[in-house]
Amino acid sequence: MKKFKLEKELKEQIIAQIQKYFLDERDEEIGNLAAELLMDFMIKQVGPAIYNQAIKDAHALVSKKIEDLYGLEK
Repeated sequence: MKKFKLEKELKEQIIAQIQKYFLDERDEEIGNLAAELLMDFMIKQVGPAIYNQAIKDAHALVSKKIEDLYGLEK
């Protein structure tokens, strides 16, 4: 599988959101490196499941649309 890579701006936004979460929810400051490592870990652990579910959802949608098209036949 091709390695997943975020655009620099999006990556920076996510890192900032992780840092804000830790500060707001845990009253704990974490640095950029810790937030980036956590983000990378979460992408590796959760990313494949989210990707697979997105593929299943897309397949179901396309299948439904194809069924709808066949319903138009006379």
